[in-house]
Amino acid sequence: MPATPSIPPIQSANSATPNFGLIIIGDEILSGKRADKHLPKVIELLKVRGLSLAWAEYVGDDPGRITAALQRALASGDVVISTGGIGATPDDHTRQCAARALGIDLALHPEAKALIEQRMRDAALEQGKSFEPHQADNLHRLNMGVFPKGAQIIPNPFNKIPGFSCGQVYFVPGFPVMAWPMIEWVLDTHYRVYFAENAWLERSVIVFGAMEATLTPLMEAIEHDFAGIKVFSLPSVDHPQYGRHIELGVKGDPQVVTRAFAAMLEGLGPFHLNLGPELVRS
Repeated sequence: MPATPSIPPIQSANSATPNFGLIIIGDEILSGKRADKHLPKVIELLKVRGLSLAWAEYVGDDPGRITAALQRALASGDVVISTGGIGATPDDHTRQCAARALGIDLALHPEAKALIEQRMRDAALEQGKSFEPHQADNLHRLNMGVFPKGAQIIPNPFNKIPGFSCGQVYFVPGFPVMAWPMIEWVLDTHYRVYFAENAWLERSVIVFGAMEATLTPLMEAIEHDFAGIKVFSLPSVDHPQYGRHIELGVKGDPQVVTRAFAAMLEGLGPFHLNLGPELVRS
């Protein structure tokens, strides 16, 4: 008999820090009706914990594309945050697509049901009304707790209506006021072992009068000679302060960055280029 589909477990902590990814779901982002705020915030939440974002993907409210994106996320082994589309309106497809990507049925999560009912009870009390759980609109709200079977709860401190996780893929609402504390909870609960202060450093220098192609061999040599270091080159033609230039730098472990940056400056010497200020970011 074929194996019954199941949700993959959260991987045990090991010495290798996992990659972190972000999926941002919603037509309103791609149409420009709303500006995405999740990408810079997630970068910030990771950075203060000594972590970094490896990749991000935007997806509209198309079930086929959402399912494909979630299949890639689930197969990647990365820690992935998915924002948006977990409500119960016709344009919310993420819960259903997560189940489809896993090959698992949907079911009302008992803890989610209790939390949603508590939210509805509180809302009725605030309005001076009695809570009637069997009203059609209240029954419909329970759909927000229908998750892939075996999913785990992500608590929502804003209004109690939870998100959910399937292995290392975490699903939160699109509203920042809810999503951001839920993402912090995920990181602090499951990935604290990887937190490290000052675990990342970036050093760069402004280079005038150079072409990227000319500097490419030097960049490749730095990455070859210093394991784990990433070299970056950011050209600009109309910078308000520096005008046409290249910001050339290295980023990674602070101790290795210091040596790699020194080697990069030494490697720039034979080009007899005009160098501007050095920049440090951590």
